[in-house]
Amino acid sequence: MARFEDIGKNNIDIAGGKGANLGEMTQAGIPVPPGFVITSKTYDIFMTNTGLYKKVYKLLDGIDVNETKKLQKVAEKIKQLIIETEIPNELSTLISESYNALGIKVGHDDVEVAIRSSATAEDLPEASFAGQQDTFLHIKGAEQVVEYVRKCWASLFEARAIFYREENNFDHSKVYIAVVVQEMVESEKAGVMFTVNPSTGEDVALIEGSWGLGESVVSGSVTPDTYNVDKKTNKLLNVTIGDKKTMYVKDKGGNTIIKDVPDSMKKQRVLSDEELTELNEMGKRIQSHYGAPQDTEWAFHKDTLYMLQSRPITTLNDVSDSSVGSGENELENRTVVVSGLGASPGFGSGEVKIINNIDELDKIKDGDIMVTIMTTPDMVPAMKRANAIITDEGGITCHAAIISRELGIPCVVGTGDASEILVEDSKVTVDGKRGSIYEGIFAVDNNQDNTNLSTTTNAQTDIITVTEVKVNVSMPEAAPKAAATGADGVGLLRTEHMMLTDGVHPKKFIVDDNEDELVKILVENIIKVVDLFHPKPVWYRTLDAPTDEFITLKGGENEPHEHNPMLGWRGIRRELDEPDILRAEFKAVKTLLDKGYDNIGVMLPLVQHPNELKHAKEIATEVGLVPHKDVDFGIMVEIPAAAITIEDFIDVGLDFISFGTNDLTQYSLAVDRNNELVAAHYNEEHPAIMKLIKYAIKKCNAAGVKTSICGQAGSVPHIVEKLVEFGITSVSANTDAVEAVRKTVARAEQKLILNAARASLNNDDDDLFD
Repeated sequence: MARFEDIGKNNIDIAGGKGANLGEMTQAGIPVPPGFVITSKTYDIFMTNTGLYKKVYKLLDGIDVNETKKLQKVAEKIKQLIIETEIPNELSTLISESYNALGIKVGHDDVEVAIRSSATAEDLPEASFAGQQDTFLHIKGAEQVVEYVRKCWASLFEARAIFYREENNFDHSKVYIAVVVQEMVESEKAGVMFTVNPSTGEDVALIEGSWGLGESVVSGSVTPDTYNVDKKTNKLLNVTIGDKKTMYVKDKGGNTIIKDVPDSMKKQRVLSDEELTELNEMGKRIQSHYGAPQDTEWAFHKDTLYMLQSRPITTLNDVSDSSVGSGENELENRTVVVSGLGASPGFGSGEVKIINNIDELDKIKDGDIMVTIMTTPDMVPAMKRANAIITDEGGITCHAAIISRELGIPCVVGTGDASEILVEDSKVTVDGKRGSIYEGIFAVDNNQDNTNLSTTTNAQTDIITVTEVKVNVSMPEAAPKAAATGADGVGLLRTEHMMLTDGVHPKKFIVDDNEDELVKILVENIIKVVDLFHPKPVWYRTLDAPTDEFITLKGGENEPHEHNPMLGWRGIRRELDEPDILRAEFKAVKTLLDKGYDNIGVMLPLVQHPNELKHAKEIATEVGLVPHKDVDFGIMVEIPAAAITIEDFIDVGLDFISFGTNDLTQYSLAVDRNNELVAAHYNEEHPAIMKLIKYAIKKCNAAGVKTSICGQAGSVPHIVEKLVEFGITSVSANTDAVEAVRKTVARAEQKLILNAARASLNNDDDDLFD
């Protein structure tokens, strides 16, 4: 173990690039949150003494990193090996003692820390391993620190990291990993600063910032503010106000969550002139210390500036200084189909391939144009095959921009809607300096220097509502169309189609001792939705198929015959009787959570007693999926008993509920809506239904439990107006109704405001004549 005070930039071999630079800045008097490094020697001892080296290198032997799916499978096997291997007691004790010493230093027992991987070949002038290893935030307690250190070690063998080392001829056996353990900074605003423009080489400070933790900026999940500052005078040269939709913050449970930025802050400038001056002066100080331009990460907490990282800019040698070429007139005569921020200079032409999730990366062939919402480190192998990269989100310092500059690929980020506007297989030319995407393929001199970086971003004209408008998704194939609505998330992701479309009874997987295959099927299908909607929430409903839907499946021959399956053995009652299926579902969610998909919520169907919720949570905990800590946990309210006794469910523990009005209406009115003799009596607006919903919303709002609706009533405008009046948190509608429902919600919210204002004026008038 090594404290920051005891290491510097020459200790990369033991502290990795990140750890060495944090030590260097600490010694130079730069404001760095305190911490220590678990050295690469510790990692080496762990891998040697446990015999993991031999197993790992055997799996890596002869691998073709360009075969994306095979690479990912090998990477997962290696990571699992490391995560499941216990750290020897002498090493875990050292880690715990160092963590406790940090707590004493900062004056906090169980101090919250960030645990950050620091590979020994990263952050070097000749290589950037940006985003290839993992970072874990808000970790608390010695036991948790030890656990996440092991996860950091495992991340040295992420598929993206293996690919990068192979492509850059780094010997796997020569690259080790250290782990940084650093006091957590709860930043109100954070971002990235280049001490020179990384795209043009111009001697100005390029600063990007957004609200909350800096992860939103470096991941590219938001389009941040971009500031160009004159280094000599501190004068702000230009500013682009980004559309900062989400931010990373800590919730009450100490977890890092993604939440919507308040409407009033989305278009508000993040950094003041005074803060920009402070950042610029700090950047000059750091560059002077290192003697070279730097790529830094910063954060403001209670008006205090902290520097979280510094590394050399690795792409400046690729920046051209040549003057405007002969292709300028050619560009003026071309049609711009979409534009954004030029993030990596150069031109690239080819066919558009739209990537909605990581499973589609094999679509990218040599010379294609990759279009996606935002890139992730796992996309690097496909990015390398592309002629250019285009993203909807992100700024000039996001993952897509950094990797594109390193690879020498033209890149345009922050377009807002390129993945929706551009047509699959259409031909375009990308100007990575100007930030423009032109119709058609044509040749332009790649050495020409076009105009400066774009200073505008696409305006967002979506209707903004406080009540979220989500969408129901029945099957993964429908997710792209659902996402295109701009919904605020998925209020209902049904598992039935995902689990049953193979024609095999889910219980047959269990009977045949093939649970892993069932988990795999679920993961492969759910990921298509959570990846497409990330970071927006997706509420996954566990299995709710009546027995008459199971009986025709392979392995369903022994299904019981029920006179009324809708009132029978289905939903959570069946899954608690046969918990192996529910356990497989929870394992699938846990797998996705481990992959970084933190936007999943689990929703239990047909719950009628709090004990069912309690029992289900116990099963989830058994498989390592801790309700409320690892994943939001909720229930469907579709039985009158659940609505009437909602306080008892809240006492057991709930993050959200969702009204299933189709069943709630049938069960309340004793009406089968599919029975033509009584269907006329089916009425979701019956006073009893409205009273049940209003009562449950009131109790949930008082307890801080989110409420939603995913039944047909959520797509009926005049019912939606009532729900908004009741105070519902969100409405989840069918895909074709999202736009209309959003307008209805906005109108209902405006009506409430107007009525309140009128009531206030009337009261004032009464006072006037008292």
